[in-house]
Amino acid sequence: MTAPVVRRPAALAPAVRFAGVGVLNTAVDVGLFLLLHASLGIVLANLVSTSAGMTCSFVVNGLFTFSAGRLTWRQAGLFLATTGTTMWVLQPLFIHAALLVVDPLLVAKIVAIGCSLVVNFAAYRFVVWPRGGR
Repeated sequence: MTAPVVRRPAALAPAVRFAGVGVLNTAVDVGLFLLLHASLGIVLANLVSTSAGMTCSFVVNGLFTFSAGRLTWRQAGLFLATTGTTMWVLQPLFIHAALLVVDPLLVAKIVAIGCSLVVNFAAYRFVVWPRGGR
């Protein structure tokens, strides 16, 4: 007897690829943040760490996750606007809010990253790299 083939809906493929790319981006982000927060403070350390992760994210998500074929300046601008807003405005707010509930800074940072991932996936799928392209 052979095992049945389990087919995942095609709509899940970008989310699965996004999650994989997110592991790499998260490692870069968290690693730099932990190295820098004591000397730079939360906001500046977050700016540096998320900027490094954003560069990797634009290239890999555009070409691999959302199959853009090529990257354009328009996509770069939309990506920077959506990701910058999420990472530089929302994420520090998420961190400070999480610190009201959890004690370790690392836990607060991870909670903030989780919230940011949901917002970013939606923005990338529907704004930066919509189906059919623009």
